[in-house]
Amino acid sequence: MSLNLEKHCNTLELNKVLALLSEEAILSDTKELALNLKPSFDYNEVLFLNKQTEDAYILSSRFASPSFGRVSNCISALSRAEMGGFLTMSELLKIGELLRVSRGVSSWRENNGADIETSLDDIFAIITPNKFLEEKILTAIKSEDEMADNASPELYNIRTKIKKASLSVREKLDKMIKGGSSKYLQDAIVTQREGRFVVPVKMEHKGDVPGLVHDTSSSGATLFVEPMAVVEINNEIRVLRSKEKDEIERILYELSGDVAVYADSLKKSYKALLELDLIFAKASLGFKLKAINPKINNIGKINLIKARHPLLNKDTVVPVSLSVGDSYKMLVITGPNTGGKTVTLKTIGLFTLMTQCGLMLPCDDGTEISVFKKVLADIGDEQSIEQSLSTFSSHIKNIISILEYADKDTLVLFDELCAGTDPVEGAALAEAILEEILNKGAVSASTTHYAELKGYALEREGVMNASSEFDVDTLRPTYRLLIGVPGRSNAFQISQKLGLNMQIVENAKGYVSVKDRRFDDVVAKLEQANLEALKDRETADKLKLELVESKKSADKKLQEINAQSEKLIEKAREKAEDILDFARSESNRLLNELEELKSKINKENANDSIMKARSSINKTLKQMENSNDSAKKEDNFDDYILPRALKVGDSLIIKGFSKKGELLKIDGDKLTVSLGNIKTTVNIKDVMLELKSENKPQRKISGIKSKAERTITRELDIRGFASDEGIIELDRFIDACLVSGVDTATVIHGKGTGVLRDAVRKHLKGYKRVASFRPGSFGEGENGVTVITFK
Repeated sequence: MSLNLEKHCNTLELNKVLALLSEEAILSDTKELALNLKPSFDYNEVLFLNKQTEDAYILSSRFASPSFGRVSNCISALSRAEMGGFLTMSELLKIGELLRVSRGVSSWRENNGADIETSLDDIFAIITPNKFLEEKILTAIKSEDEMADNASPELYNIRTKIKKASLSVREKLDKMIKGGSSKYLQDAIVTQREGRFVVPVKMEHKGDVPGLVHDTSSSGATLFVEPMAVVEINNEIRVLRSKEKDEIERILYELSGDVAVYADSLKKSYKALLELDLIFAKASLGFKLKAINPKINNIGKINLIKARHPLLNKDTVVPVSLSVGDSYKMLVITGPNTGGKTVTLKTIGLFTLMTQCGLMLPCDDGTEISVFKKVLADIGDEQSIEQSLSTFSSHIKNIISILEYADKDTLVLFDELCAGTDPVEGAALAEAILEEILNKGAVSASTTHYAELKGYALEREGVMNASSEFDVDTLRPTYRLLIGVPGRSNAFQISQKLGLNMQIVENAKGYVSVKDRRFDDVVAKLEQANLEALKDRETADKLKLELVESKKSADKKLQEINAQSEKLIEKAREKAEDILDFARSESNRLLNELEELKSKINKENANDSIMKARSSINKTLKQMENSNDSAKKEDNFDDYILPRALKVGDSLIIKGFSKKGELLKIDGDKLTVSLGNIKTTVNIKDVMLELKSENKPQRKISGIKSKAERTITRELDIRGFASDEGIIELDRFIDACLVSGVDTATVIHGKGTGVLRDAVRKHLKGYKRVASFRPGSFGEGENGVTVITFK
């Protein structure tokens, strides 16, 4: 018996998911590829397929998907061109569209995340744009049946002559219509028959308008006559039309020859576009299903976290979580009808096949799927009227095929195993089949109503019970899957709830063996214990999540405080450096003035004055440098003794900070200090008291601002500038940024042709104070801006 894997895939409804994928594809050939997509059974290939989908998902989420236009299959036309064949205008237009889209897709990749290496890059590299051929075709051909006038100089000349000749004919015929011959005409119009200009003449005046008769009206009352006065010009137009046709054919042959040269690369480009369209369709379906890429293994382990069947309404479907193939190879699922057992079974198989097709899964992070070489399923009514097989016989025939091909690399799924026959024999047969599957090493999941299989799962190593939960109070399934707990029939409780006589229910209980009643009681206790454990786990997970979020929030705040502290320290140091620079320049200026005075006064007195001035200036500089040391050095704190007890409101110099802080609170040796918008706690050993002196004269220097006091915009917009003008503006901008202490700045140059952008980035490489520069990210302007970081 041959194995029909496609049948098993359809049983698990993979074909319906592929129909959803087909709707996301753009090109008609891609839609066909999607419908015929087959799962891969090679582990490495499955990894690569899922990586491609993940990369497409990331790219399209950041930059939107590339446009695949209206590309049509032109492989046969390209092959005919290679053999020297003649292509029609319609075929050439399709090839022109292929070239246009190829250039657009290639450009999309270059302009979107070009610095990000992806598994799709090899496919993008196959696409070969050819703007010259693209423009040549699309300029020459206006539509499927019209060649442009400027397709060639000769065609332009021919059509110009045709227009002039046609105008001459019309002028002559118009004079005839407006002149004395109008009374012979049926209508005062000029029309054409067989490409020749004619006028409609009444039948009774046939001999009054000399010329050639080309046609007769259906009623016979009108003759379409070509007057002799325009026969010669019409002949000229006929000759020109023939030349026009010949020139159009020549142009088409020329274009066909040009296409033939690049036919091979065009075929490869088309196939690459189909492949990319399919991959981005997978990503698009992932967006719609709110899906993720699962972790993939080849050891038979399946772990589903809140998995949602993709064909059910995403707003109402109840997610299922389960695992199989790790500590146990087999899952036996029991529970009431319509409780979701079959959906769970299909979800396991469908998720496996989707993963092996490179599709994303609608579930939560942490989901893990194994790659199997065979996925075999016996689900649904397999009754065959033509073959006179009963439902049971049909299932057994299918199970025989599954047992023949099952091995350690197989996922086996049974729905209502061996149902439809005698319960005792069916249960025994089902247990024997499961034992055989287990011995073959296959990973499997089965649904059943047989109580015997619940006991088998409890006793047999490598087998786990699971059940679909049922709410007896509401008489409705909850669709939750409980792992480790066998399901109960709940027949007595349901019957009693629905109003069946209590005496009948009690009599029925008496017919059940003591062993079965005890088993049911154990199952009930297990179910209750499992529910309590689930509630405890949910509570623990919730608390864990809250703790993680709290830690993230605390870490974020700490990072913000540290970052602000570093900025304050850096700004204080820069301000101190500015003050020192200013002081040095002032001292040099004063010394220069004193040197000038030296020549004007007594030499000895001048030397004495200069020495005193130098001493005074050096003393001032030393004091200023010492004050700057509070931001650079911390040695002064070691021997420092507070001159008095501290009090709230005091101004403090804090170890490690150049900015002064205000004392807010005293708690023993711990001090709470305000540093602008930041509050921090420091030790009393790490502070100095700033003593204010009201009588100390303050020197005010007007007209000078430090870096911290200067303000400057952080953006420069040079869109529309020529390259040299833009570079001049850029130099001014950078000088202003460096003087003002700006750490980062943005240059807006636009995308355009890229000339201005390249000039800006080339120029930035020559600046020593520029630490780095990069294109803008998503939301910053992308490749239309350059973000600069200064040293």
